[in-house]
Parts: sequence; structure tokens; C-alpha cells
Amino acid sequence: MRPSVIILTFNSSDSLPATLASVKAITDDIHIVDSGSTDQTVAIAEAAGASVSHHPFENYGAQRNWAIDNLATRYRWQLHLDADERLTPELQQEILALPEDSALSGYFLPRLLQFMGRVLHHGGMNPTWHMRLFVKGQGRCETREYDQHFLCTGATERLKHSMIDDIRMSLSEWTYRHNRWSDAEVREMLQQNSEGRIQGRLTGNPIERKRFVRGFYTNAPAFTRPFALFFYRYFVRLGFLDGKEGFIFYVLQTFWFRFLVDAKIYESKKKR
Repeated sequence: MRPSVIILTFNSSDSLPATLASVKAITDDIHIVDSGSTDQTVAIAEAAGASVSHHPFENYGAQRNWAIDNLATRYRWQLHLDADERLTPELQQEILALPEDSALSGYFLPRLLQFMGRVLHHGGMNPTWHMRLFVKGQGRCETREYDQHFLCTGATERLKHSMIDDIRMSLSEWTYRHNRWSDAEVREMLQQNSEGRIQGRLTGNPIERKRFVRGFYTNAPAFTRPFALFFYRYFVRLGFLDGKEGFIFYVLQTFWFRFLVDAKIYESKKKR
């Protein structure tokens, strides 16, 4: 298999070189969809031989679907990545060994999280599963504003080896982006729109099972659920074993961000 690779970028000069280097081992058809970078992102992509397209950013789902609909990719298979995600050598070899004419329509990839230079192995988050490799025309991103996943028609399987989500942005940039993403998550939770969204199912694929479990969090009391989630990830799922980097991540991601979402929901309801 030799897939076409599609990467979304925005001011990604710190992480993009590693991402490009990891995919050049499996393809010569790399497409960058940039949403207005002001750093060296575009220059880095062009220097690596990637095809660069520009499209204004609305949300990740819309950006990914624009890429699916408009890019002239060369190969039958497509691999979709973010600019801070890279393939491990083991995953590179696993993809290259897949049959081009497989009867399957897509593959779920496991993803490990690297935060402040450390891969986090605990907290019940690693690996997380993502549908990223699929036949052109068989996959589409759901219309959620935040935490979007791809839907794939046809039979699917899981790959064994992982990609790495290497978060290299500063904490200032991380909190800035998550403040913005919290607005999108608030809109999702208040709308409770199921159209074009993956629904939770206990016996479904990894993403459907994740959505099923997430239903327990969504239905839990506001303001108490961020405390419960942090306790679950940091103590029950042994997140404390991930050191200082893990402590910072679990406080920010599983408590601060989720508490901010609840506070903004309260604010929205109070205004109404």
C-alpha cells in the first residue's frame, strides 16, 4: 500500500518537519491544507516537496471534508494526519505491508500522546483509536465542532503499531487553543445534535465504544464531573506514574479544560 497523505496545518513549524519525515517513508504524494499560517509552515512543506493548498478554517471536520472533496490525491488510499502526529517506524512498515487491493475500506490507528517530551502511558488515554486510513470516497469526518472522528463505510480493522501525537506547542498556545475549543465543545453539548455524529454503542468499534462511555460523563452533574474525571484518570488509571509532565497534562486536560466547559455552559444558560 502507498497512500496519499493529507495533513492539516496552522503555525506548525515546530512539529511539521518530524511529521513530513515520517510520511515520506511511505508515500510520494503529500498534501498540506494550511489555514493561514504566519510562521515557516508553508515554506517547510514546500521544501519537503508537499503540495500546499490554502483554505480558511471553520472547524476540523469542515477542513478535513474540504480536503476530501477538493484535493487531487494520486492514490486509492488516504491517510489523514494533524501536523503534530508522526508515524513510528513500526507503523510505517505495517502500512507498507498492507495490500493495496484489500477488501477492507479502512483501518483504525492507535495513537500515543507525547506531552512536554514525554509519552504518557497511563491515565486510560493511551492508546486512543482513530479512523485515519481509508479508501478514497469511503471515509468522511463527522460534523462535530470538537473531538471529531472519521466515519468509514465498509469493513474495517485495527492496526497494531502506533502513531505519536507530539504536542510541542507552548503552554500559552495550548491554553489559548483549548480556550477556543471549549467554546466549540459548549456549543456541541448545548445543541445535543446527533445528525452527522458517531453515536455511542457498547458493542461497536473503538470510537463508538468511547462515545458510549462518554455518555456517562455527559449525564453526570456539572462542576462535579471534572473532579471525578481527574480522580479517575490520575489515581484510578495510574496517571500519577507519568511524572510531572503527566500531572501537568491531567490537571489541564481532564480538569481545567472540562471545568472551563462547565463554567461556560453555566454562563450561557444564565444569560438566557
